[in-house]
Amino acid sequence: MKVLLFFGLVAFALADVTRFEGDKVLRLKPVLNEHVKVIRELANSVQLDFWTPENAEQVTVGMSVDIRVPAQYLDMIYILHAMVFIDDVQEAVDRQIENKGSPRAHSYTKYNTWSDIESWMNSMATANSDMISKEVIGNTYEGRPMVVLKIGKKSGSTKPAIFMDCGFHAREWISHAFCQWFVNEAVTAYGSDSQMTSLLDQMDVFVLPVFNVDGYVFTHTNNRMWRKTRSRNAGSSCLGTDPNRNFNAGWCTTGASTNPCSETYCGTTPESEIESKNLADFIRKNKSIIKAYITIHSYSQMLLFPYSYTYELAADHDELMAVAKGASSALRSLYGTVYTSGPGAPTIYPAAGGSDDWAYDLGVKYSYTFELRDEGQYGFLLPESQIKPTCEETMLAVKYIAAHVQKNLY
Repeated sequence: MKVLLFFGLVAFALADVTRFEGDKVLRLKPVLNEHVKVIRELANSVQLDFWTPENAEQVTVGMSVDIRVPAQYLDMIYILHAMVFIDDVQEAVDRQIENKGSPRAHSYTKYNTWSDIESWMNSMATANSDMISKEVIGNTYEGRPMVVLKIGKKSGSTKPAIFMDCGFHAREWISHAFCQWFVNEAVTAYGSDSQMTSLLDQMDVFVLPVFNVDGYVFTHTNNRMWRKTRSRNAGSSCLGTDPNRNFNAGWCTTGASTNPCSETYCGTTPESEIESKNLADFIRKNKSIIKAYITIHSYSQMLLFPYSYTYELAADHDELMAVAKGASSALRSLYGTVYTSGPGAPTIYPAAGGSDDWAYDLGVKYSYTFELRDEGQYGFLLPESQIKPTCEETMLAVKYIAAHVQKNLY
């Protein structure tokens, strides 16, 4: 009886895994208002997964629109003369992780599971106790710890700090990889790299390697394309909220949805998600020392700063733009990767409730969002072979921002 029950559970678990055979990622380029209208009508009638922008309402004339289209709906989309970016999404999912099936220890050039990342954080804090301390800032909806690593040369006094998080959106795996890369680079470069040594002597860097832990776990176990948190929504069978629409910055006014089934659902109130509240509480508590907020997303190769919830320019626009352009130039110097810099709303699309806008309005002047590689060839399914070059070039940009912050403490 126990054996039969076990096999039944295995069968149920396997059946619950979402697969993407025959799905394609298409790029549409609406050139008329009529095209925009057709895209929005299709989105209302069939299940489309918007990769960029993040929902149909953000689509405008002239914009590149990347959509994952389930195989059964392809004929409906082809009338819009789409370009195929990913021919078979399941094949791309299978290719993304190299050496699948073989035992995989934690590696900076692999997409690590949450359990491997958790073990890695513990070992890094233990092995580098003079440089790293670990703090749980709260638990997720499903009860997993949200762990912040504080990196810096320990001193008797409180130092100014930079806060960086990764993994807001669960499927953006290159984001999680970068935070791990940064922590390792910071520790190993200390003492040999004069800029990193100076930074960590004078400042601390708080790193939250995985913000949306529940969602990230779900992308490894059930649905590679999951984006939101995993909270239950009253009165709806659809789970989760978009945490980057859940902050008190023009909350739910533009580029966000009140529909719990939407990928850009803003939640019931600002910080309705426990993950958002944990992060906001930590930054509020440390507001006097946090001088920069950096949040890592993917994809589209952009370096953005406030505002996304309004087209009005931030009070510090000129300085934020100059720093973004300098950081993008530093990034480009390594592999020639081109980034676009600018305020969120006009540069990518309007979106309210973002953590970067919220942090800026709280008083964290240097507030930036990275959208890492690529520009759509792989999208959220960037191969592991691109982790190293992506992280190496992004380090140059982050160090550029950090150096400016260090010289311009306020």
